[in-house]
Amino acid sequence: MHWNLEVVPVSVADVDRAKAFYEEQLGFHLDLDHRVSDDLRIVQLTPPGSASSIQLKVGDTRLEGLQLVVDDVDAARSELAERGVDVTPVMHFENGVRLEGRGGDWNSFVFFADPDGNTWVIQERPQAV
Repeated sequence: MHWNLEVVPVSVADVDRAKAFYEEQLGFHLDLDHRVSDDLRIVQLTPPGSASSIQLKVGDTRLEGLQLVVDDVDAARSELAERGVDVTPVMHFENGVRLEGRGGDWNSFVFFADPDGNTWVIQERPQAV
């Protein structure tokens, strides 16, 4: 049996603002925007090429370190910066300290936050041998 985590709820203050950020600035695909009732709206978006999605909901709980994995962290960073996302330079960790520049395998990252303070990490996977 396979157990797949496919949807992660992300709390936001303004669903329309968050939807615009994820769809227009991050390039996530809008899967669903459905108002069930006056109190319930389902907005689901999927990162390009991902099998997992996020679902926006009104709330105060913030998530830290939602992680996306890419083949090319430099290209991902450039794309987000071009879309107006406030993204860090490429960083790596050395002896527990975050430093600017690329690291070794699985040790090159960029960081950003959505307008509600949910934080994201983009990590580069090693190139296939």
